[in-house]
Formats: sequence, C-alpha cells, structure tokens
Amino acid sequence: MKILAVLLLVALAIFLVLYVTLIGRRRLAQRTTAVVPVPPPVPGADGATGPGVGPVRLGPLEAVYVSTTLHGDWLARVGAHGLGDRSNALVSVHDGGILIERDGARDLWVPVNAIRSATLAPGMAGKYVGADGLVVVTWAVPEADGVAPALVDTGLRTRRATDRGGLVDAVRHLLAAQQPPAQQPTGQHAQQNQTQHSQHDPYQQEAR
Repeated sequence: MKILAVLLLVALAIFLVLYVTLIGRRRLAQRTTAVVPVPPPVPGADGATGPGVGPVRLGPLEAVYVSTTLHGDWLARVGAHGLGDRSNALVSVHDGGILIERDGARDLWVPVNAIRSATLAPGMAGKYVGADGLVVVTWAVPEADGVAPALVDTGLRTRRATDRGGLVDAVRHLLAAQQPPAQQPTGQHAQQNQTQHSQHDPYQQEAR
C-alpha cells in the first residue's frame, strides 16, 4: 500500500508540473499574441507570394533554435506563434533573408528588410551557455492582422562553434549589401568641399 501511495503521489506531482507548464505556456502565448504579429511565411511555402528566398549565401548550418524574446529583454520570451518553442533547426542565409527550418515547429523566415543586427551573446530566455555561445539576430516582425510591428531577438546556437562567427558575418554582409553606396561629391561641389575642409583643417594650415 505504501508503494502504491508513493507512486500515486509521484504521478500527481508530475501531472501538476505538466499542468502548470501548459497553463503558463498558454498564458504567455495569449499575452504576446497582442504584442508580436504573426511572422511572415517562407516565400514559396503554402502558396505564399512575394520575392523568393534568393540564392544561398551560407548554410544550411545545424543549430538549435533557442527562443525569440522581446528586444532588449532576453528574459521576455515570446510564446505566441510558436516563437518560444525550442527545437533543432537548419539555418541558412539567402539574398532575401534568413531561413530557419525547425523540427516539429513552423519554419521561420526573417526577411532581409526586417533584419536590424546580428551579434554573439552568452545566453537568453533560460538558456545560458557563457562566452559568445549564441548568435542573436535582432529583427522587426512586420505588421500583420492589425498588430503593430515588434522588434524581437532570435537566439540560435550552432552545432559547431566555428559556425557562429561565420553566421554573424554572413548576416552583416547581407545587411551591408542592402545599403546604397555613398554618393561622392563631384565637380564644383567637390572643389568647394575641399576648399572648406582646408580652411577648417588646422594641420593643413600649419603645414603652410
């Protein structure tokens, strides 16, 4: 009888833990649904329209999709739209953005015009690995269904440590490629700028 009672108590404890976890996840999803819009679909998937993903710049890389949090608060996990579900993934950088193909969860597409930055970090949302163990991509989820755009941080841990720096560099190069080239002054404007610079440059005046 004692053994049976112990087993019943253990089963009840496990049930309570699972119940509390499930309720917590549901509440988190409800809270963040009104804050974070539905992410855009992967181009070409399920009849999605718009520009394609484009040529591959890097990948696919084996990684763990850690989580997505509200930007600037790496403990504020986004539970809506499956963004808080940890999973194994393949990550690739394309001309059109970042594709995160997740096991057991909806694939995540980060359009290039939504990306703000990529960096290395020690951890986020209950996953601390130390040093520069995570790649964190900051991006703006576009407006959808009346929900305003939201700035979020998505954390990825590549299987191979050497891939982390390469992933960050690939995203940064992708962003740099979107910047219009700086216009250089020509003709009379260039000469005027050079004259003005000479007048205000103490080193050139001293050399005279």
